[in-house]
Amino acid sequence: MPLIMRTLLLLVLIAVASTSVSAQQLRIGYVDMKQVLDNAPQVLAGREKLDQEFRPRNDAIMVEEERANTLEQRLAQGDLDEEAKFRLEREVRELQRSVNRQREDLRDELSFRRTEEVQRLEDQINIAVQEIARNNGYDLILSSPVVYADQSLDITSLILQQLQIEFEADQQELLLP
Repeated sequence: MPLIMRTLLLLVLIAVASTSVSAQQLRIGYVDMKQVLDNAPQVLAGREKLDQEFRPRNDAIMVEEERANTLEQRLAQGDLDEEAKFRLEREVRELQRSVNRQREDLRDELSFRRTEEVQRLEDQINIAVQEIARNNGYDLILSSPVVYADQSLDITSLILQQLQIEFEADQQELLLP
């Protein structure tokens, strides 16, 4: 939904809520989702898991890049006959193409897996937001991006604390026999 539509919807919701709940104060909170996605322990653990999963492939690509560099240095020495130079140039080109393909494949797969991890965590984050809202009497919780949210409305730290508690509980369950 475009930002302008979200803003208009928010203004309408606030207007409706303020007229229908004139005796009751509307309580609004704001969550900086970028901060949650950068700092939630579940996200950090997911990044570490992905790093471990993809590190061997990245290391193998780096070995191939180093091999290509070594071959290029050998070519630069200029002491090869024409046929050897031609074969070595072809090998370097093929190796560089292979490395570029592998790097692109790795980048695409890593991006896909990161998106998967974030989507997997969205439900958990939404549940944490809903729990904080109910437990603290919030009527409306907004998430970024918004045009403006006063710092006093920011409940991001509460969400991160809740996610930390859930993460620690999940870790304890993993340790149980």
